[in-house]
Amino acid sequence: MQADHNKIARLLKTAQGQLEGILRMVEEDRYCLDISSQIMAADAILRRANREVLQAHLDRCVLEAVESGDQEKAREKLSELAGVLEKLMK
Repeated sequence: MQADHNKIARLLKTAQGQLEGILRMVEEDRYCLDISSQIMAADAILRRANREVLQAHLDRCVLEAVESGDQEKAREKLSELAGVLEKLMK
């Protein structure tokens, strides 16, 4: 992975802490909308981490493949990225 490992790890650990807190809220039978709000907050952090990883993939992996002149490798990287974007748009 080419993304900033510390930044991604920090985001994922934050999301992990939020998920643990959400689980406690569910176990404590807390108010539904409070739980929903926390789920949305955890989702936002996971989306941010994913954006960071995908941006690093574009900035490094895809760019290197294109700049290398290896058209097959560049097409492969772009095809992989298209597959991820398709999943994101569902």
